[in-house]
Amino acid sequence: MAEKISLKTGVEYSKGSIVSKQILNKKTGTVTLFAFDKGQSLSEHTAPFDAMAQVTEGTAAIIIGGEANEVKEGELIIMPANISHAVKADVKFKMLLTMIKG
Repeated sequence: MAEKISLKTGVEYSKGSIVSKQILNKKTGTVTLFAFDKGQSLSEHTAPFDAMAQVTEGTAAIIIGGEANEVKEGELIIMPANISHAVKADVKFKMLLTMIKG
């Protein structure tokens, strides 16, 4: 059965936290909604799969291979496999992360 999910309200902010809600989890990849409160971050790391981060609210600072990228609401960025990346919330924002494993 189909499930309709709002990219704006499917996950809510929590003061001083990062909130995530996994929407889909398959062998070929995952889709996860995130809400980052201002000042929160994910430290630099790598992943063995390509990923696409689509900002659905606010503005994200996404660092890929040492290069800072400002990704605004309605924009997306591809994070290539095996390249270091980090995510920083200078302001609170929400994003949809799609990881492709296949």
